[in-house]
Amino acid sequence: MGYSTRAHRAFVAFGSNLGDRIAMIEEALRTMESKKIRIKRTSSLWETKAMYVLDQAQFFNGVCEVETDLEPLPLLDQLQEIESSMGRQKVIEKGPRNIDLDILLYDQERINIPRLIIPHPLMLEREFVLRPLCELIPSETLPSSSSTPSTFKEYLQALPTSEPSMSTVTPLFRASPRDSSLVRPLALDRPTHVMGILNLTPDSFSDGVQHAGLAYSDLAVTKASEFAVAGASIIDIGGQSTRPGAEDVGEAQELDRVIPAIQAIRNSPGTKEVCISVDTYRARVAEEAVRAGADMINDVSGGTMDEEMFPTVARLGCTICIMHMRGTPKTMTRLTEYPGGIIPVLAEELRARVQAAEDAGIRRWRIILDTGIGFAKTQAQNLEILRRLPLLRITHGLRGLPWLLGPSRKGFIGKITKVQEPRERIWGTAAAVSAAVAGGADIVRVHDVAEMVKVTMMADAIWRR
Repeated sequence: MGYSTRAHRAFVAFGSNLGDRIAMIEEALRTMESKKIRIKRTSSLWETKAMYVLDQAQFFNGVCEVETDLEPLPLLDQLQEIESSMGRQKVIEKGPRNIDLDILLYDQERINIPRLIIPHPLMLEREFVLRPLCELIPSETLPSSSSTPSTFKEYLQALPTSEPSMSTVTPLFRASPRDSSLVRPLALDRPTHVMGILNLTPDSFSDGVQHAGLAYSDLAVTKASEFAVAGASIIDIGGQSTRPGAEDVGEAQELDRVIPAIQAIRNSPGTKEVCISVDTYRARVAEEAVRAGADMINDVSGGTMDEEMFPTVARLGCTICIMHMRGTPKTMTRLTEYPGGIIPVLAEELRARVQAAEDAGIRRWRIILDTGIGFAKTQAQNLEILRRLPLLRITHGLRGLPWLLGPSRKGFIGKITKVQEPRERIWGTAAAVSAAVAGGADIVRVHDVAEMVKVTMMADAIWRR
């Protein structure tokens, strides 16, 4: 087989422009890992126009860093075997393909034999290779005898920028994502997705009480249908309150609330096409929810309250929203000290959670970030986040990831507008949602879906072009 006595570091480019492109890429990476090609981390997925042969569909491209005992030629054999097993047929050179796997770099080696050239001979002219590679190793260089070699970031900066500029892509659904359900955080003309909040908790600070007494499945279908008709693309179902000071209801109670609701929404004709998100910090609830038909997980703890959450999500292959929070809902209001300033500390703590998610095997394109407005934040800090979201979006290690903001009916809005009843904070929420869109939010999580859909439509018309 050509195994080495030591582990080697390599970088493999992957791409697809046929069929379910994301599913093809994820299947290829899973197969690589089954063949003991350990994927240490991945870039984002980048949507790119075809190069060389222009008359073909757009590609999704990325790069992964791998660790392997295989020597270069046996590694190439394994990658080509994966391509073949997935049905790849090369009809046109550089033409359409369901999967493409190329070795870019292998340790610091230079190889030039008939079957394999490393470094990849065309990598420095391809933005769709250099841009994802620069997410991983921007400051590294080609194996070279030169005393002052250029970094990959410098090579990328020397290329002409594509028009329109490339964007990362994040799917909301686990499989067969429709184009409208893809989040494109760097696309200037992207629409804002609206996530409708469906609380199945009698003690919810905002709307849970009015749901008390209704069957969870009946409530779920009614509300989800209303949200879908109003324009929501995501329904976020919660069975455990996360309001400040909320008591833990327990795993069994949470499951009893959310699983029938998910099944009812998934089987209802009016909501079959909507993305179902589950608001939970429990790994078992996440797993059972996905089995019942949920598409993504929204974890307010960012994986800190259940150490099995990230490994579970990685195994399920679904998208996760990682929110910034400190402590628990019972303790978070006492954890609002940010000595370095809210934005740099928030960025640092979110980077750590992203790293933990990637270390657990979650692909970078399966991660959405949430600033955690109202969670371990003061009123001033919440406002600062809304003002300075553009800075967070371009912070090193976070650029290209999509952002969700959830200011809806929060306490700081009530204090500023002097509206005590959460359900009456619609105008303050509208202003905060508009600010979120202006700052670059990709998803807004709201209670008043019909009204906020109109707000985002207007905000998109002003700031998205």
